[in-house]
Amino acid sequence: MSSQDRQRLPSVGVPEFLSARSRGYRLTVLTAYDFTMARLFDDAGVDALLVGDSLGMVVQGNDTSLTVTLDEMIYHTKLVARGAKRCLVIADLPFMTYQVSPQQALENSGRLVQQGGAHAVKLEGGVRSANAIGAIVAADIPVMGHVGLTPQSVRKFGGFKVQRDEPRLIEDAKAVEQAGAFSLVVECVPAETAAKIRDAVNIPTIGIGAGPECDGQVLVMHDMLGLYGEFRPKFVKVYADLGTQVRKAVETYREDVRSGAFPTKEQSFR
Repeated sequence: MSSQDRQRLPSVGVPEFLSARSRGYRLTVLTAYDFTMARLFDDAGVDALLVGDSLGMVVQGNDTSLTVTLDEMIYHTKLVARGAKRCLVIADLPFMTYQVSPQQALENSGRLVQQGGAHAVKLEGGVRSANAIGAIVAADIPVMGHVGLTPQSVRKFGGFKVQRDEPRLIEDAKAVEQAGAFSLVVECVPAETAAKIRDAVNIPTIGIGAGPECDGQVLVMHDMLGLYGEFRPKFVKVYADLGTQVRKAVETYREDVRSGAFPTKEQSFR
């Protein structure tokens, strides 16, 4: 994309999310964890970057996101915020930074905005998180909700499993909207259920493993770019196999150094 084309891309904020459905506009969201990828994704025209606590797995190499701390989230959010010039930056509240009380949720959300540069925060849970969402929104901090498969509940669910309790999922979605959230991630639910959730609320739904009827989609960047090894969830479309390309590039570099093919005079100072 040329610099002229990038200048034509509109800035995206909470109002643009809220009006997306009425405009027939499907929202695009990707995770990001550093300045370089945030800049590239922003230039490419995505609507929002989610600094996900998924960094615990794809960046830190852990089995779950439960070990991620608030300080780590603030650090990564700062990096992403520096690279994002026009899109919305949303930061996850990590495990046990909002469950204790609404006051705790508000204070930690404030840190993500004030110290991390986030434009909005995201937290998991429906009915159980409604009071926390309400407290944060009352302080004029935009909140994105998250229902369905909530990764911080992985121990309760017994793994990363599709969620099929349709009445509970709809109840959770309504609670998130009523608490004041501006949008809602719907993760790993049957497509038919996701469609019913969308019909039950007026805020935009952002699907991940929730079929095509949501108002937008979100993917983890490492998944869609082929960077997270051979494990690929059913709902992921791999748009580039960068993992293979990176390995090949490093292997070529290694052989060039060992053979003396790099550096040459062109890469040397005189």
